[in-house]
Amino acid sequence: MSDRTLAGAPAPASTPHVDAGDEGYSKDLKPRHINMIAIGGAIGTGLFLGAGGRLAGAGPSLAIAYAVCGVFAFFVVRALGELVLYRPSSGAFVSYAREFMGEKGAYTAGWLYFLNWSTTTVADITAAATYAHFWSLFTDVPQWVLAFIALAVVLTANLISVKYFGEMEFWFSLVKVTALVVFLAVGIWLVATGHPIDGHTPGLSSVTDSGGLFPVGVLPMLLVIQGVVFAYASVELCGVAAGETENPEKIMPKAINSIMWRVGVFYVGSVAMLALLLPYTEYSADQSPFVTVFDKLGVPGAAGIMNLVVLTAALSSLNSGLYSTGRILRSMSLAGSAPKFTGVMNKGKVPYGGVLFTAAFGVAGVGLNYFMAEEAFEIVLNFASLGILGTWAMVMLCSLHFWRRARQGRVARPAYRLPWAPYTQLVTLAFLVTVLILMWSDGGVGRTTVMFVPVIAAALVGGWFLVRRRVAALAAPRP
Repeated sequence: MSDRTLAGAPAPASTPHVDAGDEGYSKDLKPRHINMIAIGGAIGTGLFLGAGGRLAGAGPSLAIAYAVCGVFAFFVVRALGELVLYRPSSGAFVSYAREFMGEKGAYTAGWLYFLNWSTTTVADITAAATYAHFWSLFTDVPQWVLAFIALAVVLTANLISVKYFGEMEFWFSLVKVTALVVFLAVGIWLVATGHPIDGHTPGLSSVTDSGGLFPVGVLPMLLVIQGVVFAYASVELCGVAAGETENPEKIMPKAINSIMWRVGVFYVGSVAMLALLLPYTEYSADQSPFVTVFDKLGVPGAAGIMNLVVLTAALSSLNSGLYSTGRILRSMSLAGSAPKFTGVMNKGKVPYGGVLFTAAFGVAGVGLNYFMAEEAFEIVLNFASLGILGTWAMVMLCSLHFWRRARQGRVARPAYRLPWAPYTQLVTLAFLVTVLILMWSDGGVGRTTVMFVPVIAAALVGGWFLVRRRVAALAAPRP
């Protein structure tokens, strides 16, 4: 009996799908790790750094963009959660694509996910270097040097064991969540008391006196959606982590359901509070908007502390990316669609080959920071957004295939389900296509990025022809 399906043919109902990429992992992630990864995993550079430039470009309506994208992010992770409850897997959606769409689907899903995180790794080390420049101690240190240091530190910790990853991510997430709670509490107090910030009185006047909710029109709000999607890049992480925890059926529903209120409070709430505290024109892409507020507030050391928090967020996102791509690449490697060395594990049961492969692209990002320090973040953000759109689309396609097979009686859906299927999947796929169109409409780097879609598609097709024989050999029935 093969442990993979090459053409997506269903296994008999009595024989559950088995993925070789799920073997060999330790189940060392605890419920507190999974819960905190779900709550804080997606709070990263997209919010802490990217929100500044997007506020300056779209105004207070940015909160609407975060709310809309947050709803679809929840649909994606809820769909993934249903699949996880059906069959936990460290290969996550790549493993599900293999079961429901065949090896071509798994190959496509895996490499699109790698595109997402290899470019996000560059964005994270770029953000970390940008944050470090806030302190005078690092002002004269070249950005590429700081980017390299950030990559080296997180990579070292990630290679030890999943326990270290879990603990690091737990505390990273706790710092981020605590900081946002403190920020919201301080913000509410400032608005309630009318305490001035750099001569400005916070409140609704920050919005009404600066052009209202759409000070530069509706179109800019629509155009920043592709960047806002990037802010939700880690929502799928808890699905990948489910393969390294005990009893995922008990902890995953609670962890995934927490995402909806997290979106409402931390994303939409934080952006709305930023808009109330200062006019949108006070923010810029060069500094975290949270640092901007505390800097202008004049509280000694507060801006430095918040800058440390956003640095933590960047390192957390980098940590998550190295972790998840290592597991996805191992699943692909054992199926033949990724290099053999990416499937190798160390004594700590970490697929270090895949982790190092992703880190190698981070090293390329160090070079980007050397030659194009000013544009590095925006360039990689757009390419990461393409990977995110592709990954989310593959999750929803897997969910759609799963729903169809359940209707045919070939698989059983768990009690924890994506609501309103199949309409939820179809609407989400339409949204993702719309985001791609908006990227094109934005012109500049966004349009250039979309122009690379045919190049990416051609690379995927060419790569498939290079690996298909190995994939077929590994998928053949074993004696």
